[in-house]
Amino acid sequence: MNRLAMAALVSLAVVSPTVAAQEATSGNPNEEDVRALVAQLESLKASYAQEVRRLRELDMQVQAIQARVSGKTAQALPAPAQPAAAPAAATAATAATPPPTGEGYASTAAEAQEAKEAARRSVDDVKQQQSALFNRRLTLENSITYARYDRKQLTLNGFLALDAIFLGNIAIENVESDSLTYNFAARWGVNPRLTLNLDVPYIARKTIYQKGGAGGSAAAIAQEETNGTGIGDVTVSANYKLFGERGWRPETVLTGGVTAPTGREPYGMDWKVIERDDDDFIRFAVPSEQPTGNGVWQANIGLSAVKTADPAILFANVGYIHSFDRSFDDIDSNPDTVNPGDVRLGKSFYFGAGIAFAFNERTSLSISFSDKLSARASTRYKDGKWIKMIGSDANAGTLNLGVTYALTSKATFVSMLGVGLTPDAPDFSLSFKVPYML
Repeated sequence: MNRLAMAALVSLAVVSPTVAAQEATSGNPNEEDVRALVAQLESLKASYAQEVRRLRELDMQVQAIQARVSGKTAQALPAPAQPAAAPAAATAATAATPPPTGEGYASTAAEAQEAKEAARRSVDDVKQQQSALFNRRLTLENSITYARYDRKQLTLNGFLALDAIFLGNIAIENVESDSLTYNFAARWGVNPRLTLNLDVPYIARKTIYQKGGAGGSAAAIAQEETNGTGIGDVTVSANYKLFGERGWRPETVLTGGVTAPTGREPYGMDWKVIERDDDDFIRFAVPSEQPTGNGVWQANIGLSAVKTADPAILFANVGYIHSFDRSFDDIDSNPDTVNPGDVRLGKSFYFGAGIAFAFNERTSLSISFSDKLSARASTRYKDGKWIKMIGSDANAGTLNLGVTYALTSKATFVSMLGVGLTPDAPDFSLSFKVPYML
């Protein structure tokens, strides 16, 4: 809008109340003219506010384009000086009618940079969950995860007569497990391409064992509950950014890590015998306490990619976990015997993919699928041969739904619901984490 229009707007703003007052004093019934002038004034005000909003939008777009081209936000151009002949009323109108705020537009380079950083916040939160943020010196993360497992297994103890009639005991075994894991993580950005990570979990686990056929009766059910708490397996890892996001190419990060068997291993544990037969055969026995680790050293390597496609964010990952052989004083599950030997867990491959939507600068919603395939484990008694453990292979597929909300400029709240899609995955898991960026 030019200065003549602004001057006219101010003149109308000044004259209209005066005219209205004179008409009211003199009693001249010229109300229609007054209403027309007021309507014209409101129209000009609305037009002026709209033009201001458009100017701000164009200014922000120019700032963003300049920042994209030059790699940094350009400084705001100085406002043109008011001509000496400009009417004083126009200046007064500009001061009396401040530009509308809260519309999401930036009128200076600083505001444009702030808006740009706010728009990147949701993207950064998603990247932080998939790999790491390389522009943060130190990030401390606290998380808590609850997982529920429920397994039912039909046990047949007997033989088939005439290939059709089963003679023996039929028992239904049920194992219900609840685990609560607190994890403290520290992420240190060494440089713009390398981040070092430390994860220290603390695990509390409760497991209920149920076995049908107690005392030889198919209707009787025996039940026993065991618990276990303690530190889990500690992981040290590193993230290295291979490529930054550019054009069609996503940001690609290489991850490598080592997991130490700092938790309580599941081998050589004490057992509680719940029921024995008359011939001293153990029918029902459970571990006296629950393990908090897998007992072996592990190394993993993975690759993750994140690509922004406003307003969506695409991400995917793939990786491999190798478990090293380890010897234990007792690897037999029979409470009455002690047999030392070696354990070799199966190789594991994992992959996943998903999409996140940034609703605004604070909130994003994600949906993803993850799967972990584990080969059979093997055991070897001392001076014996390796024997594969039937049923130790697993396929754990999970559907994940997550919501990320930026609490402050440094803290983010992340919630994730996982729904098991295969029998080897948890029935469901629920996790909450709060990364705090220093």
